[in-house]
Amino acid sequence: MTSQVSSPAEHADGAVVGEQRKPARAKETRRLDRVIIRFAGDSGDGMQLTGDRFTSETASFGNDLSTLPNFPAEIRAPAGTLPGVSSFQLHFADHDILTPGDAPNVLVAMNPAALKANIGDVPRGAEIIVNTDEFTKRAMAKVGYAASPLEDGSLDGYAVHPVPLTTMTVEALKEFELSRKEAERSKNMFALGLLSWMYHRPTEGTEKFLQTKFAKKPEIAAANIAAFRAGWNFGETTEDFAVSYEVAPATKTFPTGTYRNISGNLALSYGLIAASKQADLPLYLGSYPITPASDILHELSKHKNFGVRTFQAEDEIAGIGAALGAAFGGSLAVTTTSGPGVALKSETIGLAVSLELPLLVIDIQRGGPSTGLPTKTEQADLLQAMYGRNGEAPVPVVAPCTPADCFGAALEAARIALTYRTPVLLLSDGYLANGSEPWRIPEVDELPDLRVQFAQGPNHTLDDGTEVFWPYKRDPQTLARPWAIPGTPGLEHRIGGIEKQDGTGNISYDPANHDFMVRTRQAKIDGIDVPDIEVDDPSGEANTLVLGWGSTYGPITAAVRRLRAAGENIAQAHLRHLNPFPRNLGAVLGRYEKVVIPEMNLGQLATLVRAKYLVDAHSYNQVNGMPFKAEQLATALKEAIDG
Repeated sequence: MTSQVSSPAEHADGAVVGEQRKPARAKETRRLDRVIIRFAGDSGDGMQLTGDRFTSETASFGNDLSTLPNFPAEIRAPAGTLPGVSSFQLHFADHDILTPGDAPNVLVAMNPAALKANIGDVPRGAEIIVNTDEFTKRAMAKVGYAASPLEDGSLDGYAVHPVPLTTMTVEALKEFELSRKEAERSKNMFALGLLSWMYHRPTEGTEKFLQTKFAKKPEIAAANIAAFRAGWNFGETTEDFAVSYEVAPATKTFPTGTYRNISGNLALSYGLIAASKQADLPLYLGSYPITPASDILHELSKHKNFGVRTFQAEDEIAGIGAALGAAFGGSLAVTTTSGPGVALKSETIGLAVSLELPLLVIDIQRGGPSTGLPTKTEQADLLQAMYGRNGEAPVPVVAPCTPADCFGAALEAARIALTYRTPVLLLSDGYLANGSEPWRIPEVDELPDLRVQFAQGPNHTLDDGTEVFWPYKRDPQTLARPWAIPGTPGLEHRIGGIEKQDGTGNISYDPANHDFMVRTRQAKIDGIDVPDIEVDDPSGEANTLVLGWGSTYGPITAAVRRLRAAGENIAQAHLRHLNPFPRNLGAVLGRYEKVVIPEMNLGQLATLVRAKYLVDAHSYNQVNGMPFKAEQLATALKEAIDG
């Protein structure tokens, strides 16, 4: 979903178009500044699709938003069980927001398991829409309800809306030649229609989406649209929902341009394509499917028209091996994976360090160790990225901070890899990969020039005057070696993992040469040009600095805003470059009495900071597979400020 924006007001006027239904004005309409909605049900109930459609319409309307999909690792988890619950949370507002929200204002529970799995996050006074058709004795007993929570008083204090979603969906589709089971599958569209009425969401885009998605099955498309409209009409006509809500388009200043909603993995995919075009190199992806990185493989496979070639390898090792071969051949080479795959790729990453070839290794982190929590998020691969190879094998490490920032991070990783002839590790995570937010599509002239100069001929003159090609004769500024395309006359040279002789690239076992090459490769990484870290300290009087990296940016920033609104002075800084660190980081850390580092691990960045800068950094850690909540972080940071 894209929209052209010149101002927030014009954004709003331009987004509500077509045959947009309007709620009956006899009912009360309340104005809200923000709402957090969570759709929850079985993994087969279509909650991710429902949330995605509500998000797309919300983005087109002009609200700022942030999402948190949460689903089981199994393709089809056991129906009606707590492990099988899938949910999608959306936070949208008329102002700038940074997180999917701490607690939902509205919970849509499609069955007892969805209610039980999520009720602990729902504050008193929130609205709960319950599909009563699924609250059978058997279904409730399966998740440990001795009595119906709809009748035993356990939901007192909530605004509960019992709705027979399944029955009403089947009734709405009785004119279609569908079995009851087929009709029941559209109940998520009925729920989407109801919520679209409640929050005045546009509807035209969803109907067009359904027509396109089911273009080869027009009867299914028509049935889903009918269910969607039935849910909308139910909200408009029933007495059970006496109030609808308006959340105006965001009032923050949007730079002029074209906007769309984008997830982290999609932004990474587009960033890689943009990097290949800016470098004027073909893009090659060698990859093995793994959650949560597979979306990048799926997306890039659609873009052969941009010179993208994708190879779904038989395993992780073959994927990176093919990618490194493509790098040797002159492509912008990429391999995508998660933590377990990085472990398997480590030997070939070391080979890329030795060969000094550009290679992008994208790690979408997930909960570990081993298989761990494949669909949950974590930041526990930082030390693996830094040190997870044999020998001294340094690599640059880059980490995006938001879903939209994944686009820029991909370009930055490509810049470093191409300029310095090195593999680069990009650390995203499941939260960024699956989450989404508005993104301004950049103009082409805003993108960096990434073009490279391949070796053309001899670059060294011997004592006898003979001109030869030395594959390890370095650029004096970057220490990068020449990139020689195979088959270029006169540029023949050896490759392999055995140590190279400085300059000539011949095999060398000389101790002094090895020492020199190891130190030179390290110096090349240490010398990478990265921007200084910026500090947000508006008062200039803060004694405490909160330092983050990666996806903790949103929760940290939201927590800092809360503390400042309460009168506290606190500074914030966020790292994109983790190796090498920005050159001014030590000076920044030295300005504050206390440094707090929140991480979704057991203190990996804190370990690096303590070791390098001898700063008594305090860790605040969480490893439950979920992102930090802003209130939780605000409490921890307030305790740090107070000592």
